Amino acid sequence: MAPALPGRPRADRLLNRRGFLVLGSGAAVASLAACTAQGSAPNTPTRVAPTSPLVAAAERDRRTATTRTTSTVLNAGISDVDLGGVPVTTWTYNGELPGTEIRIKRGDALRARLSNGLPQPTTVHWHGLALRNDMDGVPVLTQPEVAPGAEFIYEFVAPDAGTHWFHPHVGAQLDRGLYAPLIVEDPADGADYDSELVVVLDDWLDGLDRDPDTALANLKKNGMVMGDRSAPHMAGMPGMDHGPVDGDTGMGMPQSALLGGDAGDVVYPHVLVNGRISSAPRSVNAKPGQRIRLRLINAASDTAFRVGVPGIPLRVTHTDGFPVVPKQADTVLLGMGERLDAVITVPDRTVPVLALAEGRGSYAQLLIRSGRESDPTASDAAAQQLAALPALATGDLRATEEVSLPKRSPDVTHNLVLEGPGAKYEWTINGKAYRPDDGLPIRAEQRVRLRFENKSTMFHPMHVHGHTFQLIGPNGRGPRKDTAIVLPGKTLEVDFDANNPGQWLTHCHNVYHGEAGMMTVLSYVE
Repeated sequence: MAPALPGRPRADRLLNRRGFLVLGSGAAVASLAACTAQGSAPNTPTRVAPTSPLVAAAERDRRTATTRTTSTVLNAGISDVDLGGVPVTTWTYNGELPGTEIRIKRGDALRARLSNGLPQPTTVHWHGLALRNDMDGVPVLTQPEVAPGAEFIYEFVAPDAGTHWFHPHVGAQLDRGLYAPLIVEDPADGADYDSELVVVLDDWLDGLDRDPDTALANLKKNGMVMGDRSAPHMAGMPGMDHGPVDGDTGMGMPQSALLGGDAGDVVYPHVLVNGRISSAPRSVNAKPGQRIRLRLINAASDTAFRVGVPGIPLRVTHTDGFPVVPKQADTVLLGMGERLDAVITVPDRTVPVLALAEGRGSYAQLLIRSGRESDPTASDAAAQQLAALPALATGDLRATEEVSLPKRSPDVTHNLVLEGPGAKYEWTINGKAYRPDDGLPIRAEQRVRLRFENKSTMFHPMHVHGHTFQLIGPNGRGPRKDTAIVLPGKTLEVDFDANNPGQWLTHCHNVYHGEAGMMTVLSYVE
């Protein structure tokens, strides 16, 4: 395995959107037991509960005689963190922002003891992993919330290699500092590169003028969070100039042609790479000619990012953990929850990995130092030049043959119509806000097609828990993913095989859209 470069990822900061009133959904307060069956009529399908023997059997099938277990402790608590001259008090895992990276090998098990030192209940969701249903971390649907002062042990096998991450699934807690990378290594890793660098992107508001709970409450009250008048803005950057951000005076919201219109609901004073603002970036040392695998993770709550290294092409190799036919790009676009791996060759000068907050006129960076200490860092001009280059969307990639789903007609197709915001900022799927005891029925061994139809004016990065899907499009079969952007006015079709029993959340990975109702359940029945 190639050694990992030092240097780590994380966050920045938040604000808000159009002048709509908000109706936050939150998880319905129903008991877990009430979600396991539907009715008592003789022919009524029964939901496959997280406690079902089918779930336990699927996990046993993943284990082999060589499966090893890695143990770790996650202390969720309140911490003081420095964003780079900007001190904040936030919630973190083990006092780190982002949390300490976890690495295991494909087919091995992770045992993580969560200790909740927060003033609220919490959980951990292991984003991107097709793991056992009772370890998926969705309150009510797959497990009870972990109360303040309590503990919960997550233990599961990681069946697929790739760049993944973990975060809470309670309210808007993700928009604090509660997230970290989870890297599942493949035996073939390192064959075409020399070292790795994990890069985590985020938007940030917590510990400044408000916290995510306040932001959500403001949305519920009046549909907007007041902007920070000192928020960075770079006029003239293509696709990123969105006018004034004075939340209380006719707020101009982020706009992006690349995203098909509205680029966000919340205005963030900062964006971060590996926990630092652009004026105080983290840096790593490298040698000219070294090949670095960048593992990019968008952990933001409301911000898509364009990522690139000025003057250095990216050779894209994976998205959401799965290999793709390699493709060269100047910049790549990542929606919230998406990941992408790309290899770069280090030049004989210091270069920034730039993360442009799409439609927001701000950026963050991480420096790769291979030249003189006096080499200049990124400037607004460099960011503007990068923003003018074409951006590769992950949906334009193509899965390699070995990870492509076998060709097969779908056994069942579910339409998911995405709409919002309503008069009270409701975001819905098929006209309904989320209820954990309601969902879309599927059965084991079916080929399932999901047809996402976006009738709103904003993009939605739609995430499916417990499975990976393959994008279907006019250019043939697309990449294997678990999170994909659905643009305004567009329809996206994806297929997956129903091979992981349980109750699985499917939702928009804009945290505020999800909390306002844009979630549903893929419900295994028998």
